[in-house]
Amino acid sequence: MEKYEVMFIVKNTIEDEAVKAVADSLQSIITKGKGKVIEFKEMGKRKLAYPIKKELTGTYYVMTVETNHETIKEFERKVLINENVLRHLIIKKEGE
Repeated sequence: MEKYEVMFIVKNTIEDEAVKAVADSLQSIITKGKGKVIEFKEMGKRKLAYPIKKELTGTYYVMTVETNHETIKEFERKVLINENVLRHLIIKKEGE
């Protein structure tokens, strides 16, 4: 098991309940893959530095997870399929 920091931005043009549902579904990918979500933070709605898919604002989420490489690959696959996620970033934490 390795530690990763995952950040993703969900578009705001959908309803608030749908934004939370997207975040919960992405969090559940980690737990279903026998990983552990150590920390999950909603960073709030923010203006994007530049338009992404014609969106000007997004809700930012950051989570620290401990899981295996296969689960991270599955997470990345599902994020790329989901049209409500504007951007994502996965960083492997070294030396922890």
